[in-house]
Amino acid sequence: MKNYKSIAVIYGSDSSEWEVSCRSGEFTASRIDESLYDVYEIFARFGSWKLVAMRKANSMRMAFPEGAQPDVDKSDFSVMVLGEKIKFDFAYIMQHGAPGETGLLQGYLEMIGVPHSTCSAFVTTVAFDKYSCKSYLHGSGIVKMAPDALVHRGDNLEAFCEKALSQLELPLFVKPTSGGSSFGISKVEKADELPAAVRLAFTEGDTVIVESAIKCEHELTCAVYFDGTDVKALPVIEIISKTGWFDYDAKYNGLSNEVCPAEIPETLSSEVQEISKKIYRHLGCKGLVRMDYISAPDGIYFLEVNITPGMTNASLVPKMVRSAGMDITTFLSQIIQNS
Repeated sequence: MKNYKSIAVIYGSDSSEWEVSCRSGEFTASRIDESLYDVYEIFARFGSWKLVAMRKANSMRMAFPEGAQPDVDKSDFSVMVLGEKIKFDFAYIMQHGAPGETGLLQGYLEMIGVPHSTCSAFVTTVAFDKYSCKSYLHGSGIVKMAPDALVHRGDNLEAFCEKALSQLELPLFVKPTSGGSSFGISKVEKADELPAAVRLAFTEGDTVIVESAIKCEHELTCAVYFDGTDVKALPVIEIISKTGWFDYDAKYNGLSNEVCPAEIPETLSSEVQEISKKIYRHLGCKGLVRMDYISAPDGIYFLEVNITPGMTNASLVPKMVRSAGMDITTFLSQIIQNS
């Protein structure tokens, strides 16, 4: 067992997902084993890193009031609390979006020698960008992927839309290549809707991917982790959206049913789990990662990798953990010890 004592849970982010990140981070901090670790909650946003709460092992959580929150010393990833310098042994990253899902935070931690819960800086960078991740998987033979087109900010938008519409079949999904929680994503049913959808996606980043919509029989998701011995897949969830697709309202405002384990043929569930484990190994993932898919009449299509999946009590991964008959605290200890 690795001799970690002080665990820093980092949440908040520089993206539109920062509030979702806070909920995930607070939940994760509350479920880390209080008999094994001191837990320190760090709110990090736009370069300001503050210690907002702490919980010593076998003690009550103590929150710091605004204006009295100690600053994190980034030179060695430490903090001064009541005259005591605490140097963090391990970082549990719960940032959704930049910098915790772009590889920047991982790069910082790797440079100063602090182990962390997620993939390496390189893998995180590749996996977070939807187009880069699909490109990395192309040719692997692991899974199908929807036809797509990429546009950069500053490109001739009219020319791009004309070309995309000539190569891709409607309807289309338009997404910022970097981002989550469905911010900036649109479903385009008519050709004249595409330019506005691309402009919306540009509000979340500098590159946009346009994909052909796949005929969906089941929308599925599966989380994978390393348990110290082998790569393991959690039970598959089927997402049944009441909004037509898994948008922000479906994810966070109760407009979806998340069936866990998915009520699909066992062969399909097993195939999704095996594909997920192969992608995990192919990308070189660490820690806990979730993959999203569409099951279509002609096979399973990959959507994206979530390097830092949501971790509130209502999130998908905790549902998978409970369905697998595991305790979330024990599960988080496995992630900490084997990342």
